Amino acid sequence: MMGQMQETQRKIEETHQMLNNVIIDHTSSDNLLKVSITANNELKNIIIDDSLLQDKDQLEDYLILIINQAIQKATLKNKTELDAVTKIDLPMIPGMENMFQ
Repeated sequence: MMGQMQETQRKIEETHQMLNNVIIDHTSSDNLLKVSITANNELKNIIIDDSLLQDKDQLEDYLILIINQAIQKATLKNKTELDAVTKIDLPMIPGMENMFQ
């Protein structure tokens, strides 16, 4: 069992490293703002249409909205990938569901 847990931990570490290279792009519905974030929630890029530069309040609102939506998508991808690693290798032990995350 210990060897299996160590192997799962190694796979989790590898998955975390892989998720650093998974880029999630999220664009506003009007295509004025686009953000790119890794599946480990590291913001990589922001593209802002020039029209948003005229209204600071609107830009701030857009940034908050779109970045939060991108974080939600990245978090879901992260959870899905990590769940796949932990559920395959280990039996579910009550109370230890989040031990490796």
